[in-house]
Amino acid sequence: MFPHAVGRRHVHRSVAMGMPLAVLATFVLAGTASATSSSAQPRVTRTATLGDLPLGAFSNGLLPGTVDDDRGVDLGGIGSDIYPAGREGEFWTVTDRGPNGQIKVDGKKRRTFPVPGFDPAIVRIRVSGDTVRVLDAIPITTSSGKPVTGLSDQASRDEAPYSYDARTPLPYNANGVDTEGVVRAKDNSFWLVDEYGPSLIHVSARGKVLARYVPKGLGLTGADYPVVEALPAVLLHRKTNRGLEGLAQLPDGDLVMALQSPLSLPDATVGDASRTTRLLRFSPRKRAVTAEYAYRFDPVNVVDPGEDDTSELKISSVVAVGRDRLLVEERTDRTARLQAVRLTRGADILGGPWDSDTTSPSLEQLDDPSAAGVPVLGKRLVVDLGTVAGVPGKIEGVARVDHDTLALINDNDFGMTDGAEAFDARGRLVDSGIETTVTYVRLPRGI
Repeated sequence: MFPHAVGRRHVHRSVAMGMPLAVLATFVLAGTASATSSSAQPRVTRTATLGDLPLGAFSNGLLPGTVDDDRGVDLGGIGSDIYPAGREGEFWTVTDRGPNGQIKVDGKKRRTFPVPGFDPAIVRIRVSGDTVRVLDAIPITTSSGKPVTGLSDQASRDEAPYSYDARTPLPYNANGVDTEGVVRAKDNSFWLVDEYGPSLIHVSARGKVLARYVPKGLGLTGADYPVVEALPAVLLHRKTNRGLEGLAQLPDGDLVMALQSPLSLPDATVGDASRTTRLLRFSPRKRAVTAEYAYRFDPVNVVDPGEDDTSELKISSVVAVGRDRLLVEERTDRTARLQAVRLTRGADILGGPWDSDTTSPSLEQLDDPSAAGVPVLGKRLVVDLGTVAGVPGKIEGVARVDHDTLALINDNDFGMTDGAEAFDARGRLVDSGIETTVTYVRLPRGI
């Protein structure tokens, strides 16, 4: 049991999954949103907010000694995905790689890791009234039980990691993962997707990496867990920071993972201008990708009126709503729309010319893939979240609560912003004020 918080911070100790966990305070920061006047429109029925918990206390409660200075950062970033945990109001969530930002030095952006010892974690939460409580958390570890960390993997592919002020280089870590999507299998293990590889990661119920599935030809060496080159090699052309982001589990146990953005194929300029990305189906039983689908974004100014930069389009969440049906979230940082799609055999492009990086024009270069004979997934708009009052920005996780209700979770980036002003002269975080929230949205026509 976790009592109500008394004051702004209040840390408890408990035991989660057999390990000590510094948990957790709750603090009410948002009230239940009022319904709109018309029940015929999508509406917010609940908003709940995560209270403040020092990131060092959270991390060291899971793996003692991993964080020596959290620089005033609170637990956040758990909104990378959300998945029902089997009890009403309870969900599994996952952090991303940890607090990170960008600072320009000599005209070039550097990727900063203010808390380099942070270890990504799977976090179980409960939505109770207008409060989000952390029930327990599972650190992601290597075969020998060490933290994987969120640091960049490879100097040849990933951004160089730096300290909070972008002045001191940090070491790369072959174990590092930038986790995004999460689902829980029937055997209580977890599946995650990662942006670095990009990769699909199988994790035990206690957080140990059982296998990391990466694109053929990645050549990741030095990891303290099994690395299996099982994904199409074409994924090596993922944009920096735009790897695999969404993950869904179909009723038969197969997984569907979404590439956040179009591939940089043949180059970054094409990738930034393209509106065609890819979904992949993976069989845990076969340990192989069994299908691949072309997915076409709507124009960026349709998804986000006023935005004209196509590269701002992303998929952040995919949700199974039937044997072969998904909800796909198209978004920018400001708004999002959910589309219903059906996976059909006729739309499978796996192993065809579009999986070769020598095909010209590439899938990403086609202005109209359908006209070129590419089977693009059909889609139907379910809800434009930008028109629903009370939905925050940067929604990265979507879960189905019941027939007509969705739970949305935002990524608050641990309260960080980009730029040197993200930290004060003492090296303490200047918090953005953006909180982690879980928002329930009811749809009048169901899902």
